[in-house]
Amino acid sequence: MSNNTAKTRPVLSFDYAMKKLLRQKSNFVILEGFLSELLKRDVRIKNILESESNQDTFEDKQTRVDILAEDSNGELMLVEVQYQFEIDYLLRILYGVSRNIVDYINRGESYRNIRKIYSISILYFDKLHNEDEYIYHGMTEFKGMHTGKMLLMTAKQKELFEAKTAGELYPEYYLLDVTNFNDVATDTLDEWIYYLKNSKIKDDFVAKGMKEVREYLDYEALSPEEKRQYEKAIDKRLGWDSAIYSAKEEGREEGRDEGKAQGIEIGIEIGKEEGIEIGAKRKEIEFILNMSRNNVSVAQIAAITNLSEEAVLEILKRE
Repeated sequence: MSNNTAKTRPVLSFDYAMKKLLRQKSNFVILEGFLSELLKRDVRIKNILESESNQDTFEDKQTRVDILAEDSNGELMLVEVQYQFEIDYLLRILYGVSRNIVDYINRGESYRNIRKIYSISILYFDKLHNEDEYIYHGMTEFKGMHTGKMLLMTAKQKELFEAKTAGELYPEYYLLDVTNFNDVATDTLDEWIYYLKNSKIKDDFVAKGMKEVREYLDYEALSPEEKRQYEKAIDKRLGWDSAIYSAKEEGREEGRDEGKAQGIEIGIEIGKEEGIEIGAKRKEIEFILNMSRNNVSVAQIAAITNLSEEAVLEILKRE
């Protein structure tokens, strides 16, 4: 669809816009455009709601930014941007959806008032492994084990829930592996993926919301002070990402060397299995120490390593 020779223009990154601009009602049209192209239907945002993981400022969460929207049909849409790989991120996404389901139904309220939730994760790490795909869609399905037919709703259920199959009542998940996109936009959703990946748009992009991206997120339209604040925020995020990456690489190398040495030495006496376990433990300790040296806070280290803050402090004190 897009002409490869079309001129591109720099615009504010989507995660920065989520924190600073998209929560304003006048800018809902940008988020509406993105969601409409992704879900293949017109979406109208009614409110931006409070979610457990929402933060007040862009700097509060350097590797994860999110926003919870309610559309005109009362459905919830949790849009999340994540930069760092977490081995359990798929389960964390499930937890986030489940928590919001519980948060937005009152105790004693009928189950029929449970909200439909769409979870949209925009991922900037290279861990999904499928080289030829960059958009994944998941939903619950109920199929007959013998016939393979979908579980349908009764006539009354269809009227009450406005759904044809049971699976339509359950959350749906979208994973956008934007780093795997080849920068060739063949449809309007690809135009959004191009923007999400590059923080740029082409002049011939026609996807819903792109006109408003040009108008409200134009980098060149910022004042010198606004540009300085934006660059500072982006640099801070990149610096934080770099610190985590550096800590991982240093910890991997040091942990490999020390773990191997200790593992061999102790393994002679108590066996290879226990030696490997001690080596792995030392690798984790070195990873924590390297993060601390790179000015990552105790709270952030605890979140990344799934340890308690007390355990992290004990390691730092002991080492």
